[in-house]
Order: sequence, then C-alpha cells, then structure tokens
Amino acid sequence: MLSKEVKEYIDKSILCWLATSSADGQPNVSPKEVFTFYGDEHILVANIASPGTVRNIRKNPKVSISFVDVFVQKGFQLKGEAEIIKKTDAEFGELSVPILEITKGKYPFGSIIKIRVNKVKEIIAPGYKLFPDISEEEQIQSAYKTYGVKPE
Repeated sequence: MLSKEVKEYIDKSILCWLATSSADGQPNVSPKEVFTFYGDEHILVANIASPGTVRNIRKNPKVSISFVDVFVQKGFQLKGEAEIIKKTDAEFGELSVPILEITKGKYPFGSIIKIRVNKVKEIIAPGYKLFPDISEEEQIQSAYKTYGVKPE
C-alpha cells in the first residue's frame, strides 16, 4: 500500500495534516509534526497535544492524512482507519521506537495514533496540469521565487 515514493515523501515532510470528524460530522484538520510510516500499511503519529483529534478518532476512526513538498508542489493524501495506542497497550513499546527516533526524547507524547492506510492518492499542484511542460526543477525554482527563499 505504501510505495517507496510515498515513504520518501513522508521522510522528507516536515508537517502533515490529519483530518478527522466528530461523531456529529464536524470536520477538523490538525497539523502534526511527528509522524512516520510503519511497515507498508501504517502511519504512526505522536499524540503530543491533540485532545480533539483523539476524541474524534474514538468516535469516528475514519481519517485522512496528507503531506506535500511545498517546493515541488506534489505529495500524497492517505485515507484509512485510526486507532489510539495508549502507553498501557501491549504494542506501545514497539510502536514508540520510530517515534522516539524522530523526537530524540524532546517531545513527550501520551499516545500514538496508528493509521491503517487503505487508499493512497497523489496530490499535484494545478500548475502541472495547466502547464504540462513544466519540470519539477522549474516548479521548485518558481516556488523559491514566490516564497522568497534560497536553497542552501
């Protein structure tokens, strides 16, 4: 389910956006800073300060998570079902290992959001469709100019 390309985008993404909805259907999108893939079917997200996200998942486990390289303007949207893994759950120790590698112990997390991915969709900026001859490198250079940044 999670291809090499999807995993590469996850590894180079700084933030992702986790969408949930409440029991009565109210949507919520929340940025997440600590996340990674786990095997070929799961995404792990550290629950650092997300009581609304956790509450929503407990009522409705269907979620969507997305991440985009802002310079290339491509990324992925993943859909699946989430569960909350608490510190007292048997698998918490194993699942916390990749999270701790990312946080280096600097971010305390009370639980882990484990998402079983069942759908993967590529995200591509409209510019690629409007201007099909544009290369990724041209898109990157355009984004640098637009955002006023320079590569190191």
